[in-house]
Amino acid sequence: MEGSVLQQREYRLLVINPGSTSTKIGIFDDERSVFEKTIRHDIEKINTFEHIIDQYEFRKNVILETLDHEGINVSKLSAVVGRGGLLRPIEGGTYNVNDIMLEDLRKGYSGEHASNLGGIIAFEIAQGLNIPSYIVDPVVVDELAPLARVSGVPEMERKSIFHALNQKAVARRVAKQLGRPYEDLRLIVTHMGGGITVGVHEQGKVIDVNNGLHGEGPFSPERAGTVPVGDLVSMCFSGEYYADEIMKKLVGNAGFVGYLGTNDAVEVEKRIEEGDEKAKLVYDAMAYQVAKEIGAASAVLNGKVDAIVLTGGLAYGKDFINQITERIAWISDVIVQPGENELQALAEGGLRVLRGEEDAKEYPNQPVKQSI
Repeated sequence: MEGSVLQQREYRLLVINPGSTSTKIGIFDDERSVFEKTIRHDIEKINTFEHIIDQYEFRKNVILETLDHEGINVSKLSAVVGRGGLLRPIEGGTYNVNDIMLEDLRKGYSGEHASNLGGIIAFEIAQGLNIPSYIVDPVVVDELAPLARVSGVPEMERKSIFHALNQKAVARRVAKQLGRPYEDLRLIVTHMGGGITVGVHEQGKVIDVNNGLHGEGPFSPERAGTVPVGDLVSMCFSGEYYADEIMKKLVGNAGFVGYLGTNDAVEVEKRIEEGDEKAKLVYDAMAYQVAKEIGAASAVLNGKVDAIVLTGGLAYGKDFINQITERIAWISDVIVQPGENELQALAEGGLRVLRGEEDAKEYPNQPVKQSI
């Protein structure tokens, strides 16, 4: 009718982000969060399951019981979105949960992790309601350029394992702020949390990024990052460590934990205020390494960078951000987006598909690699 205003349909989404001993859930009406809760699971109950994947029925029922207790009618949902797990390497985007994905999540294609439960639980709940289920930008997103895959050792290819969900979501938000499509921008996005990853975003793809799980890049509150290779080889063959002990030393007991005995950046900042010189040296060194990695990333884009984005939990630290910014501001504008906002990112991924802004992808949509 002439003069009438067509209102966009409102979508209601349930988003699910499983952790090792908790499950975060949220209800979103479009981008607006109307309910969020971290469900903490009894450790003794969790330990009764031999494998993580065996927990899915238990966690699904707890989620549904929680929503019922809060008076949330699941029949009003438009879709269910779960955190993507350790799947095969795939391009970024929002994916329909299909049979192949479910099989890979159940068998732990790239390893066992609580995030593998996200897609399974989303599918189980959505199937009963006859609505779609999705995952969004899992950690295995792989969009590396051929040059970025070459490590220097033929038997070792560089791998893309990073904070894809937050990096992609923040990049899209920054694109909106700048009034330009994400696919037109050249960004360096740095996620700084328990692990630190620096991603080079060009034409909507993360064409280079450090492996934030198993090494490379800056050290973090609990991970080693790039270490002197010769010394690492000597340590591995010293006879003092088993393989799992070496891995734990690199991932979990490194960074702040290794030097200072804590992974809490706020505690480290407090020690610095009290005059702890060792804490200040380690803290400053982490900022130094982050800035250095961003500088290296800018070379990938020939120095033509539209913006540098700093995000993750560590981005709340003003002194930490200031130290990094002082070293990199000459490259481009620095935009700070603190926090992870994973539930929001999952909801936004589902909304883009429901609104027809992008098509849901079908798994496995694997990147084409150039062999050497």
